[in-house]
Order: sequence, then C-alpha cells, then structure tokens
Amino acid sequence: MRPEPLFADRRDAGRVLARALEAERGTDAVVVGLARGGVVVAAEVARELGLPLDVVAVRKVGHPYQPEYALGAVAPGDGVYVRDPGGLTPRELAAQVDRAQARAAELDLTLHAEHEPVPLAGRTCLLVDDGLATGATMIAAVRWARSRGASRVVAAVPVGARQSMAVLRTEADAVVCPHELSDLVAVGLWYRSFGQVDDAEVAALL
Repeated sequence: MRPEPLFADRRDAGRVLARALEAERGTDAVVVGLARGGVVVAAEVARELGLPLDVVAVRKVGHPYQPEYALGAVAPGDGVYVRDPGGLTPRELAAQVDRAQARAAELDLTLHAEHEPVPLAGRTCLLVDDGLATGATMIAAVRWARSRGASRVVAAVPVGARQSMAVLRTEADAVVCPHELSDLVAVGLWYRSFGQVDDAEVAALL
C-alpha cells in the first residue's frame, strides 16, 4: 500500500527543507543541487534563503553484469565513493568508475555551458538532493565539495533512509533531513508528483 506523500512535488520539498536550513540565511553558503532532480529542490532552498545556486553532476557507478545495481557514485574530479565492489576485480571496478566519471564530466559540461561554477573555496557548501536512499551519490558529492575547497559541507535532503544517514554523518560536517525514515522503500513514494527532470530544466533553474 502506497504511503501518504509528505510533499506535493520537489518545489514543495524545497520549501520545507529551506525552513530546516534557516540558520544558513545571510551566510556565505552556496546551495548546490545534485543533478538532476536535486536541483529543483535546491533552487527553492536558494530562493527562500537568498543564496547562490549551483549544480554538481553526480553519476552512479553501475555493475557491468547488473546495470541497475549501484556500486557507488562519482562526481567530477575527486568525488568518488564505492560502497560495494560487487565481486569485481580492482581492474574491473576501476573501469566502471572511469566510465561513470566520463559521464559525470560530460553532464557537468552540459549543465555549466552557460553558467560558470560558483566558487566554493573557503565557503559553506549546502548539498541538496530530493531524497537519500543508499547515500552513495550524496557522499560522492561531499567528497567533491571538499576537493573544491569548501570549508564546511552540509548534506540536506527532505526525506531519507535512517540507516544511510548514519554513514553520511561520517562524511559531512552536518546532515539536515526533516524526515528520517526507517522504512524509506523508495524516495519517489513520498512525493505526490515525482517526474523526470531533464538538462533543459536544470539549465533554466540555474
């Protein structure tokens, strides 16, 4: 049986998350949405708090024999997180990571074609996604933000799996989640509307 949704859509979730991040108003923080769905949530957070908005291109590292199974995730540069090698040899795993990094780099170029990245060095980075299941993409994004020189990294999601939050807290300086659930099942279940977000929508938000 489908649970009662917590949010009407990603914009609604962004407004809820902005209230939980109210302490960041007036700071030097940069709101960075995880591409692609997280950018819709992040745009609302940035608008509500009066902060600059940017995007990070995150891609999952797939298993070569089970494409739907995510071994981890990557973001451009040093944002790499492998949660499970999936029985692959080091060489096989490295090949999958390289493929994912190439996809992340390509997406990054597309999303920043008309929007220069916002500098993070010495600033707080508020990483925002539309939800957290395994936490792999968010951890990759945290590592990416640190490699860009962020002085403080906050991971923020409207809804997430409690067990994954515990792992995320070992990576980020702070984790903000209004709804931590012991039985998440799937992020989309908690939204009344949870459609696909394309590159054009992300570019328009930026």
